[in-house]
Amino acid sequence: MPFLLLFTLFALLDFVILFTVGSRIGLLTTLLLILATGFIGLYLIRREGTAALARARLRLDRGELPSGELLTGAALIFGGALLLAPGFLSDTLGFLCVIPGARRWLARLLARVHVRVQGMGDARSHGPADDWQQASGERGAGANQPHHDAGREQPLEGDFIGRDETRR
Repeated sequence: MPFLLLFTLFALLDFVILFTVGSRIGLLTTLLLILATGFIGLYLIRREGTAALARARLRLDRGELPSGELLTGAALIFGGALLLAPGFLSDTLGFLCVIPGARRWLARLLARVHVRVQGMGDARSHGPADDWQQASGERGAGANQPHHDAGREQPLEGDFIGRDETRR
């Protein structure tokens, strides 16, 4: 229910801004701006999507999961849908999802909001932006440190430890 309410308020605010700006700059200029942002957005989605796909293929070739690239793809799809919708507020949010630097800034902002909404949960908890940054290779200090338990290194869940049977 809260999502439906937020979506309705967002759409209403977007139309109010669109009609207010349209009444000030004129119908033709408003339509040209909406079309221009749509075409620019499609270009950026195509360029960034191709780059994300290439990075995903590279990570798959190395035997890694392309989780960061999947999140980038989801942000591009969401941003593209917003850029195709008529409105200046939706275009602004769409560009934030499509432009790489802005996408990272938006992910950090959403992570802060997520922590505040969760009521300042466990200090060790992290938000979606941390998962995104770690999956993308943008790790913070200490992220590459091994996990220790009683002085010895422990494998992470899902790690495979075995012998190479070809070497004897």
